[in-house]
Amino acid sequence: MSPLFRRRPPRDRLVTLIRKPGCHLCDDAQVVVEKVCGDLGVPWEQKDITEDRELHDQYWEQIPVVLVDGRQHTFWRVNEDRLRKALTD
Repeated sequence: MSPLFRRRPPRDRLVTLIRKPGCHLCDDAQVVVEKVCGDLGVPWEQKDITEDRELHDQYWEQIPVVLVDGRQHTFWRVNEDRLRKALTD
């Protein structure tokens, strides 16, 4: 089957921002996630590593971390064009 027919519409995607309070990179990442997801109609959520031991153990050196459909997309700095491409390809 052609990739064109397997592509999921952006609204069927989910972006997760893993962050912690007081993190300026996390604040910057949230601005990008909000913009891209808002433009594309993609739902997004945020999770706080200080409230989830498993996320803390897995990502504490990389935050902020962005997941797309549960898979790691990026960490530290979020590139708007790269996130947009990941959600529309």
